[in-house]
Formats: sequence, structure tokens, C-alpha cells
Amino acid sequence: MAMQTDVKATSLGASGVVFEGRARVKGLIIGPTGNAGNVTLSNGGTNVFAIQTTANGETFNALIPGEGVVFTSNVYATLLNATVTVFYG
Repeated sequence: MAMQTDVKATSLGASGVVFEGRARVKGLIIGPTGNAGNVTLSNGGTNVFAIQTTANGETFNALIPGEGVVFTSNVYATLLNATVTVFYG
């Protein structure tokens, strides 16, 4: 079995770059706000996946199975009424 990379984390309260470069997203912690919203992760401008939130919801984990999702150019998070911590390696 190959050695995996160390896992790092970046927290964002507004849309922005999580990591510049190739990375595998392993999981997220999402904090909804008072209004329904979503967290969208994109790779070089191409949306990879989005997770919806409910208004006044509780903070929750979004775990990604296996080796995670690979982002070849960068990991960018677009936040709408949410905060996020992204775990990557």
C-alpha cells in the first residue's frame, strides 16, 4: 500500500482558494447560517461538487470515502450562507 500524504485543513468564512495546486479533498466541516445555502468546490473553474445546507442547521461533517476527490489545478470554495473547513492532502 502506498504512503498517503499528510492531511491539512483550511477554514473559510467567505469564498476563496482552499489550496493552490494538486490536492485530494478528504472531507469538510460545514457550518450553515440563518439562511439556506451551499458550499461548492471547484477545480480550476469547473464545479466538482456542491453540498446544500438548511437554514439554521447544525454544523455537520461531509466525509469523502476512499482516497478523496482529486483536484488537479486548485481547490476553490464558493460559499453561500455557510462556513467551511476543508481537509485535503
